[in-house]
Amino acid sequence: MKNIIITGTSRGIGLELALQFANQGHQVLAISRKVSKQLIENSNVTCLSIDISNQEELNQVKQFLEKSWKNKVDVLIHNAGLLIAKPFSELTPRDFEQVYKVNVFAVAELTKICIPFMQKGSHVVTISSMGGIQGSMKFPSLAAYSSSKGAVITLSELLAEEYKEKGIAFNVLALGAVNTEMLQEAFPGYQAPLSAKEMANYIFDFSLTGNKYYNGKVLQVSSTTP
Repeated sequence: MKNIIITGTSRGIGLELALQFANQGHQVLAISRKVSKQLIENSNVTCLSIDISNQEELNQVKQFLEKSWKNKVDVLIHNAGLLIAKPFSELTPRDFEQVYKVNVFAVAELTKICIPFMQKGSHVVTISSMGGIQGSMKFPSLAAYSSSKGAVITLSELLAEEYKEKGIAFNVLALGAVNTEMLQEAFPGYQAPLSAKEMANYIFDFSLTGNKYYNGKVLQVSSTTP
């Protein structure tokens, strides 16, 4: 059984992922500001209620790993995301800062915390978006969000090269439309063909086995546009 860290577990894909890993017997560290009752009640889940955009709060992850998991992380899934949907002319520097703190800076900082606890065969999976793929269809009002999702793609490619000698794999899943609250925030009324649980099933399998076949890759997981 493996030690799995997942961010953004209060709802949607993150919640479904945490439940699936835990129900399969893996140990899960579920990180989110709000804590799900379903996760609290699961004996294989430890919930850490923190704001990942806050460096001091992120340090609680290091403290947990040192005390509880005997310095071992097998899978890290960067699932948390912040979306601010505004026309570009209305986006403030504060808006960009908030989005990048969650979608980019926290990804970098949490990865940095976890690297010392990772061994050969560990896998870091970053959940990006089709909106972050160069040449993909873009949508108005998502300048901050989509550009941040492009940034973590490049970051993951770089880290894959930097840590390949240690045997730590870094891959990105660029998701298309999934029926989540975040999708409804961006595209009100749009009905995506995939549920959060269905996408979690795919990410679950990829997180455990994808590093055998990929490193430094971006996989487009989308059957529709958006």
